[in-house]
Amino acid sequence: MNILLTSAGRRTYLVRYFKEALSDGSLVFASNSELSPALCEADGYRIMPLIYSESYIDQLLDFCREQDIRMIIPLFDVDVWALSKEKQLFLDAGMIPAVSDQSVTELCRDKYLMSKRLLELGIDVPDTALYVRDYDGKLPAYIKPRFGMGSIGLYRAEDRDELTILYRLCERAVKRSYLRYETEERLHGYKDGSAVLIQEAVRGQEYGLDIINDFSGSFRATVIRKKLAMRSGETDEALVLRGDEPEYKRLWELGRHISEGFHHTGMMDVDVIYDDKDGKAFVLDMNARFGGGYPFSHAAGVDVPRAYIMWASGNEPEAELFMPKRSIHAYKDMDVRIYPI
Repeated sequence: MNILLTSAGRRTYLVRYFKEALSDGSLVFASNSELSPALCEADGYRIMPLIYSESYIDQLLDFCREQDIRMIIPLFDVDVWALSKEKQLFLDAGMIPAVSDQSVTELCRDKYLMSKRLLELGIDVPDTALYVRDYDGKLPAYIKPRFGMGSIGLYRAEDRDELTILYRLCERAVKRSYLRYETEERLHGYKDGSAVLIQEAVRGQEYGLDIINDFSGSFRATVIRKKLAMRSGETDEALVLRGDEPEYKRLWELGRHISEGFHHTGMMDVDVIYDDKDGKAFVLDMNARFGGGYPFSHAAGVDVPRAYIMWASGNEPEAELFMPKRSIHAYKDMDVRIYPI
């Protein structure tokens, strides 16, 4: 079964994990813009047009047909949404797009609608507003793009004066980055037309959850990471928990609750602040894809790429694939890739 990882970027580890999980001589392909490290790790690749291009989906389908690719896995939020919109096209072509339905990806991309949906499910979120005049939550508060990613335009305001100034700076950051494409498309026809979000800076320890569903949207497991260091919106250092920790059961059940409320396909990467004083777990962000913290889960013995391949082949993976074999303390390091000339 040949596999394509779209918008693979620097996630060379995921290319490697999928190659290790294949045992029948199948190939792992990657697509992205030029000079993406993951392209060097893959068995083959294709340089694609911008995701916003009208030809993007057609070229993706053509490449999948040319290389006999059966499963497509997007690794970037914009790509996740683009593929979810055209999910049926890939299914009709006999391929398996490992992506959630558009109703799910829309909620994950729009942090305001996401917070409203989580509240409907009885899940705690920080006090949230779209405009300074409407924010009556506690300070400090974070100001961030409503459709943001990668910590672009993220600010922390300590008082109302800073809140007003940083809100404007966040609006400017959106207009000056690629987020402007997301914002223009998403806000077209929206009643709630702000591109910026304000959220209370809740106190507690930050965790990352891998909430694993099968391809029919049924819950399989929650893998829990205690974050120790962050860089550019990604986990740099973390502890992977096994079950003996006091917060484990609470966060595992939170994962199940989110799974049953969203019925996503495959992986959901979730950021949580847990306050052990009152047992509240506040959901900050959700990404319907493999997140930057997944390598820590994999290093602890979880093997979701192997499960993806089994599901796509019509087989049922054993539960052990979703369970950490050991508690680990791990960190990311830097490496150098040499491009062929």
